Amino acid sequence: MTEWEPERMDLNGVPATLDQVKALALTNYGHFTSMLVENGEVRGLSLHMERLSRDCRQLFDHDLDTEQVRGYVRKVLGEHVGARVVVRVTVFDPALDLGTIGRDAHPHVLVTHREATNGSPAPWRLQAASYQRDMPSVKHVGLWGTMQRRRAAQKEGYDDVLFLNPDGTISEVATSNIGFVREGRIIWPRSPWLAGITMTLLNQELDEQIVTEPLTLSDLSSMEAAFATNAATGVRAVSSVDATEWPSETHPVLKELRELYADIPAERV
Repeated sequence: MTEWEPERMDLNGVPATLDQVKALALTNYGHFTSMLVENGEVRGLSLHMERLSRDCRQLFDHDLDTEQVRGYVRKVLGEHVGARVVVRVTVFDPALDLGTIGRDAHPHVLVTHREATNGSPAPWRLQAASYQRDMPSVKHVGLWGTMQRRRAAQKEGYDDVLFLNPDGTISEVATSNIGFVREGRIIWPRSPWLAGITMTLLNQELDEQIVTEPLTLSDLSSMEAAFATNAATGVRAVSSVDATEWPSETHPVLKELRELYADIPAERV
């Protein structure tokens, strides 16, 4: 196998230029999805494509050819199709700028990648912070507020940040969903948040009714365990939120969730 090219960026299937991608920094308008590719397959690939299509209509009033997107991903993977990588697909229009953001858009597809980490993800210590993302249901590129609060949490010695709505209810981790276990049952926060692909897949596979509740920090002491989900790492234990701690990441429900997720069939890119 030839050496992997971590710096490669393809726009509409060909190498991107700096001039083309600068709009992501200067205009910062678009959306994306990130997915773990293993041996050319992705768990929830259809859901990732549905997300891209839905968000493209919402942000650009434009239909996205998801079969073409899959072709772009295959081209980036190339002969490295057997590798384990995180692929990010970003949809944006390089021609839009701050002064012309309202004109008709012609979305382009940028495909980038990075090596995926191996092994089980370490448990997270989370710091709670009051923040709600703009358009929480869309996985958009407007991440400044999210990253600022993650940075603040990490500067305080935490691993990531847990967002609280203005009314104090829990919503999500910076780039993950969060779930809890109480009396052996999974409880998701009832809140505006981004419905993650991993969370959606688990809910489809679980042999029980999906439970959501408006949770606050005062409810955490009644929980037996907490966990975070995202496409890059699957199911990750949460060891604490502020001063509330859970003593072990080996809770049987977390073990069951990991096994359930691992058994979900992947789809060929």
